[in-house]
Amino acid sequence: MLKRTIEISRQAAHLTTRHKQLQLKREGEIVGSVPCEDLALVLVDHPGTTYTHNALTALLDANAALVICGKDHLPKGVLFPLSEHLEIVWRIDEQTGVSKPVRKRLWKQLIQAKIRAQAANLTAGSVPHKKLLNYAKEVKADDATNREAVAARLYWSSWLVNCEAPDSVDHFRRDRDGDAPNNFLNYGYAILRAAIARSLVSAGLLPAIGIHHRNRSNAFCLADDLIEPLRPLVDVRARALYFSGHTDLDQDSKQLMLDLLTETVSTGDQSGPLMVAINRMTASLVHCFQGSRKELEIPVPCISADTEACGS
Repeated sequence: MLKRTIEISRQAAHLTTRHKQLQLKREGEIVGSVPCEDLALVLVDHPGTTYTHNALTALLDANAALVICGKDHLPKGVLFPLSEHLEIVWRIDEQTGVSKPVRKRLWKQLIQAKIRAQAANLTAGSVPHKKLLNYAKEVKADDATNREAVAARLYWSSWLVNCEAPDSVDHFRRDRDGDAPNNFLNYGYAILRAAIARSLVSAGLLPAIGIHHRNRSNAFCLADDLIEPLRPLVDVRARALYFSGHTDLDQDSKQLMLDLLTETVSTGDQSGPLMVAINRMTASLVHCFQGSRKELEIPVPCISADTEACGS
């Protein structure tokens, strides 16, 4: 069953539980209720929201993540359960014991997939599209020649120009603190990062120990590794929002980004919601760490232009 994502942003609510149901109350009245076991993410973006201790522990018992947003409406922190995976000790031992050649090979796969997905977001057959596909072929182990950065410069300079949209613009600069659609990108990436971190913990892996990313102050290095080939999925929705006239991170734009987790993608020979595909990618990573496989199962979009998700 596909787990649900709920957002609390329009009005403050008091979260409590009864009979394993997460209840949302306002002025003492129950305004919503959902089984905790059905939840994957609860995103809170209203400063007046309060919680009971039981509500938090019930979410953790159900393996759901609680995402807290700040004044800028971007996720500031994630509460997720300590792993109860039966093989957690062996998993961590395998993760920390992965050889450098394996790490370098996996990073190559992630960057190749990222650049190919970026190419798919541009007009097919165009010069930038062709160059990105060539850059993907040139990626070496550990991306030693930094094709990721070279591709990023071309991609972002072409992202709003070289696409199928009727109102393309002549420039764009990717800047976390920049104007729209940067705000949509920031929000979408943060949601995706939280979903990946939840999947990693559920699989008995440590999100802080990355394949490529290394940062003593970053508790999500491995999530930051796995998110790379999935970023272009966010890019498509951010661009669609921008071209439809949105510039503010309002309720509608946030909901469209949250819906990304239910978008149909392809993983190997199967297709299904991104949330499920992320778990498949995590499982393939575990097998790579164990040495039983060499290739990651990386989700790819069913579409390559700004159209609605497959099956929607």
